[in-house]
Amino acid sequence: MSTRIGSVTLVGGGPGDPDLLTVAGVRALSEADIVLYDRLAPHETLAAMAPRAELVDVGKRPGHHPIPQEEIQRMMVAAALDGANVVRLKGGDPFVFGRGGEEVEACRSAGIPVVVVPGVTSAISVPAAAGIPVTHRNTSRMFTVVSGHAPLSPAELEHLAGLGGTIVILMGITNLPSITAGLLRFGMAPAMPVAVIEQGYSARQRTTFGELTTILTESVQARVASPAVVIIGEVVSLARGGDTDASAVLVDAAAVAGS
Repeated sequence: MSTRIGSVTLVGGGPGDPDLLTVAGVRALSEADIVLYDRLAPHETLAAMAPRAELVDVGKRPGHHPIPQEEIQRMMVAAALDGANVVRLKGGDPFVFGRGGEEVEACRSAGIPVVVVPGVTSAISVPAAAGIPVTHRNTSRMFTVVSGHAPLSPAELEHLAGLGGTIVILMGITNLPSITAGLLRFGMAPAMPVAVIEQGYSARQRTTFGELTTILTESVQARVASPAVVIIGEVVSLARGGDTDASAVLVDAAAVAGS
């Protein structure tokens, strides 16, 4: 073991497009000795961004966790105790359903300096890529981000149904049937617009539109698969033109910003 203790930097990689990494995140990668990266983090260009680092894939897939979270934390801590500058590259933002809090606690318990670099969360960026604002002055004054990894309780569904605004569900494809049924049971309008956005910010991005009562059928017919973000709310109606129109809006906005 080295006599010098290294450090750990948790970097939010955004929704997957390397261009959405922050300047601080890029700098941390360039200085890393080892990078432990997730499946949804921007890793296709990682060798160029972290040229002197050992790259370790610790990614989880739905129903398949080859490296348990506890082992990831053990690897991270062990490398830092051995003197390495460790970057834990995560998709989205480390503190939005990313288990970043657990990883920070593991570092602090071992006496390792740890820094968190926020990332662009898919809860906001992926809807934007499909032309859906999570808030809109005349439509939605709030948005709620929900983990759909586990089924929601009746109390949670009741609160969501009555809260108003926009609901953004991450990791929710498996439990979408119980979520939509629960929202309907607790009084959400059957015609409430819903969108499911797959592979946000990639060449494979696709949006499936529907309503609360039809989105399951639409999703099955479209063979929707993870990773996907589900948006429920009136703001979905602002992007009914689909991905083509949404892309045109984003290109026009970029052109105006650059002029």
